[in-house]
Amino acid sequence: MIDMEPITVIVETPKGSSHKYDYEPGLKCFKLKKILPAGLIFPFDFGYIPDTKGGDGDPLDVIVISEISTFPGCCMDCRVIGALKVLQTERDGSTMRNDRYLAVPIVSQLFSDVNTMLHLPEDIINQLENFFKNYNEQAGKKFEVLERVEAEEAYRMIKA
Repeated sequence: MIDMEPITVIVETPKGSSHKYDYEPGLKCFKLKKILPAGLIFPFDFGYIPDTKGGDGDPLDVIVISEISTFPGCCMDCRVIGALKVLQTERDGSTMRNDRYLAVPIVSQLFSDVNTMLHLPEDIINQLENFFKNYNEQAGKKFEVLERVEAEEAYRMIKA
């Protein structure tokens, strides 16, 4: 078993939002990127791990499983509980890895015993996968989950 230190996550889009925000480093602010179709909302806070880079060239994406909703720019310490290895196909047909990491805030009370995806109800993972499939379809992209990975492997992927 490896020693997994907490990661810092910066929230871009809060749980329950139908607006997608992205951090714009050049402007040093969060910018409204898109409005989701009626009925489609982010099931949990969505953000990124600073000083990392994913297959899409952006910082690594994180879904923060929590009982609360925060705000764009909220910074929190989280423990990694797993990841979805993902293949994303753009509108132009190009394909890249764009994995989604799952984490729980260190301060969470409801999810305080969740240390791995195995501790989550299967419905939560299915809901997340379906959300991202629908979200990408709306943008003319394809989102394919290749594999679910547990906490230690996800942590190693972040630190690689």
